[in-house]
Amino acid sequence: MHAKEPVNEQMIANMYTSMRTELNQIYSKITELEMEVSEHSLVINAIQPLDPARRCYRMIGGVLVERNIKEVLPAVQRNKEGIEEVIARLNEALEKKKKEIADFEAKYKIRIRKGDSDMKDEEGSKKEGGSQGVLVGPAGSAE
Repeated sequence: MHAKEPVNEQMIANMYTSMRTELNQIYSKITELEMEVSEHSLVINAIQPLDPARRCYRMIGGVLVERNIKEVLPAVQRNKEGIEEVIARLNEALEKKKKEIADFEAKYKIRIRKGDSDMKDEEGSKKEGGSQGVLVGPAGSAE
């Protein structure tokens, strides 16, 4: 919890606003990571049925590298699993924060007026891609 007890209504309001902001940031991060998991799933589903020796290109930290599917597929699957683990930890943090806010609301008798709920999703929705991607080359051999 918080180290200092709030002295006046303004401090209570500021602490509450700060807690709600943290909650919204956790929600935003979870949504962003769920989009990445979805992208990873699309890539996995697209390259799984292909010939493991087939050439593909993978973006790693802004650098496009040539690999083959048998090298890339396990890495993409591992990345997806790692992101899913982070989402699970963020969901735990989300539940803790919700409980902390509920306790704070109860302690200071805070009630939310309808109409004050503002959804700020626009800033995160424009982000496209991540730091890596996979591009599969044509089935035939290049000249």
